[in-house]
Parts: sequence; structure tokens; C-alpha cells
Amino acid sequence: MKRFSADLHIHSIFSDGELIPAEIAQRCSVLGYSAIAITDHVDNSNLEFVLSNLVKACEELSNYAELKVLPGVEITHVPIKMLGSLARKARKLGAKVIVVHGETLAEPVPKGTNLAAAEQNIDILAHPGLITVEEAELAKENNICLEITSRREHSITNGHVARVASEVGAKLLVSSDAHAPEDLITLEEALHVALGAGISEKNSRIITSVNPKSFLGDI
Repeated sequence: MKRFSADLHIHSIFSDGELIPAEIAQRCSVLGYSAIAITDHVDNSNLEFVLSNLVKACEELSNYAELKVLPGVEITHVPIKMLGSLARKARKLGAKVIVVHGETLAEPVPKGTNLAAAEQNIDILAHPGLITVEEAELAKENNICLEITSRREHSITNGHVARVASEVGAKLLVSSDAHAPEDLITLEEALHVALGAGISEKNSRIITSVNPKSFLGDI
């Protein structure tokens, strides 16, 4: 039996990705994924444009492709006071997966983004950098998953994120944050990313298979 697997953080041509949704779905199907989410970068300027295209495209692809394709967004670099309203609007417009671009050390994300995101009705806090125990506890309280990422420039704090998540019992997911074909990863590679973050083999298998299945069961 094929293990359940999902990559819930992928970008398409509707933001800064290289691939159209159909090609993303096909490539991920070949890699053995059970489900994916296309979560393009948004702020208040393009939220409606992105979701008006992705919601319909993902619904049709899910009907015909060999995996579930979910429409989503990654709210990116916005002033922290805008996060709540954008998340609520994204949900109303049909986003099934709402990601917030966390405080990665690789980019000048507004300070306080992790904490503000952890207070919202979102799904994933992506590459949250040097996340604090307080922020991780709040994420856990609001059923928000923390991301372990395979994206090179964001992955340098994977070990820290894994340690803090373990300390408070917050859920983790492994995502590719793919922007190009070569960024997509196999389930085995996702497992290696989790192991590389210092997570045990047993928990790495939970993070890469059980957690995404549980998450999607709520959608």
C-alpha cells in the first residue's frame, strides 16, 4: 500500500513559481504524492487574482488527476496588522490551505510575524526561523502546523524549529516550498529532511505521512 504523502507549500506561475498548476499536479503524481496544495505568494494587491484562478483550477484537477489538489495562499511580507484580515478574506475566497511566510533568517520579514500569524485562523507557519517557545505554544493552541522545509535558504533553522516544536508538542509538516521543478522532493527526500533536522525516524515518518493525512482530514 502506498504511504500517504502531501506537500502543502508549492508555488505556481500565479506568483513566482515556474510551473502551471497542471504540471505541478502531474509531477507530484509521478513522485507518488497523495495530495498537494498550491500556495502562491499574496498580499492585498493580488489575493483575489490568485484565488480566482487557483480555486477553479484545483477543483478541476482534483476531479481528473491522480491526487488531491488544494488551492491556497502564502501571505508574504505584509505588515503584521494586515495578517488577520488577509487570512479571513483568503478563507472566504476559497483557500483551503493558508500559509504565512514566517520569520526566516534569509529574508527581512517584519518582526512579530510569527506571533501575529500564530494568533490567526491559518494552517501552516512556514520556515519560522528562530521561533520562540511562546510562539510555538500559541501555534499549537490554534492548531497551526510548523514547517520543516527542504528549501535551502530557509532550512538552516530546521533543527531549532524541530526542537521547539518537540518541547511544546506543536505539530510539524515537511514541505518543499517549491518554485521550480528541481525543488520538488520525493517522500524519501522529505523523510531525510526531517531526519536531518534531528527528528527520530519514528517521528519523521509521522511528520511526513500521518500529520498531513490528519491535517487534510479536517478540510
